[in-house]
Amino acid sequence: MIASSVNALHAVWLDPFSPLGEAERAQLDAAGVTLECVSTLGEMNVALRRAHVLVVRLGDSADLLLEVQTLIAQLGHVVPVLCRVERRRMEVVVEAMRLGALHVLPTDEWEPQAWREALQGLNAPELKNKSYVFVDPVSQHLLALAQRVAQAEVTALLVGPTGAGKEVLARVLHEASPRAKGPFVAMNCAALPEHLIEDMLFGHEKGAFTGALKEHKGLFEQAHGGTVFLDEIGEMPIHLQAKLLRVLQEKKLNRLGGETSITLDVRVVAATNKDLRQAIQQREFREDLYFRISTFRLRIQPLAERPGDIVPLVLQSLARHAKEGVPYTLSAEARDMLLQYSWPGNVRELENVVQRAVVLCNGRTITPVHLMFDEASAMNSVPELAPQTPQPLSQPVLQPLPPQAAYEALPSTPMATPEMQAYAAEAVEEPTALAVNLQHAVKSSEQQIIMAALQSTESREEAARKLGISPRTLRYKLAQLRNRGMSLSFAE
Repeated sequence: MIASSVNALHAVWLDPFSPLGEAERAQLDAAGVTLECVSTLGEMNVALRRAHVLVVRLGDSADLLLEVQTLIAQLGHVVPVLCRVERRRMEVVVEAMRLGALHVLPTDEWEPQAWREALQGLNAPELKNKSYVFVDPVSQHLLALAQRVAQAEVTALLVGPTGAGKEVLARVLHEASPRAKGPFVAMNCAALPEHLIEDMLFGHEKGAFTGALKEHKGLFEQAHGGTVFLDEIGEMPIHLQAKLLRVLQEKKLNRLGGETSITLDVRVVAATNKDLRQAIQQREFREDLYFRISTFRLRIQPLAERPGDIVPLVLQSLARHAKEGVPYTLSAEARDMLLQYSWPGNVRELENVVQRAVVLCNGRTITPVHLMFDEASAMNSVPELAPQTPQPLSQPVLQPLPPQAAYEALPSTPMATPEMQAYAAEAVEEPTALAVNLQHAVKSSEQQIIMAALQSTESREEAARKLGISPRTLRYKLAQLRNRGMSLSFAE
């Protein structure tokens, strides 16, 4: 049974210290693992497209694991990593597991049974379909903890700011659990009118109320054998909290208008951006329900506190917007600007910024002139940027290609306005002047983009849609431009 779980697994093999011998390869073949050895970045990029697992040998530290994980995310792949470490390097073993390695094996371990156990439960098709980013050490620690929690049949409470990725973590809990093959059903408790939430959760019988022409299964029944995700649970009406508590305690429910109890087999994951303890003191949330749903609490940090995730998230989003198979790239200046921004809207705001950049970019390289942030004062608060050089992979592994290979820019067409063309030319000719004059350049480019949108549309509402911002935000920006003495009569 164990052998079948790893049958036909394809592994990319990365060992910068010693080649793989024929005897060792035969042992891995017996474990059901086929190998593809790589030594350059280009080879790895191609190989990862068809890989189920990446096997990396570590030396005196786990730095190579972190570099490889970052590269995997930058290239748009999602592949688990198994590490090989010398037996005497126990500190490296501990660090590799902390960074989220799938498993760690000794470098002299070749027994097929050991490899089968290390790869037990690895379902290649499901893993390849994941699109999660956990690159920053803070995120990798959270991922490792979530994977452990997923194996236990306990309720989990996800705490963090709006837009930080609580539903993503909830899906990780589901997909890493024994319930992965069951349904994942989510509901935002703040998005529905109070009188509909009970029906959505628990369902109703035919004739239970006017308009109930047939029976309806609620989310708990729909999630039988899987996971129910209750987002913004702090917004649930107090009278429904009592019924939810009873369902969680008894593992049974009664539909509206029904008399028969229905046995449930579900796991509940809840999320909130509120301080539930304060809500308890204000009698807005039941204390007994709080302790029932928070068997294990997982806190998601704001995006600004896990900067290692920012660029991989941007590149992942850009990959989703690729046209005709040609991906967008990110200039070094734009990357620095993204890393310096405070991201008050977290991952949700990042997605908005990327979508606007794609709309505004005529070529395939995203530069600072294409970045428009949600905060009305963001353009006035971006600090001067110091150039940052991405950390290269270890030289023995990736010598043939430069460390910026993942960011190589394709030729792009400059924006149509002469001011933007002049700015782009100046940025290329004088890279050091970019950081010094960035604040002024960003203001100027924002003004030009807004003017172009207003001139090419029939109304300010249409212009706001084109820019990817709300009409209210556009009105605020127009007021700022008027305060600078600019005439906007055509936009009225």
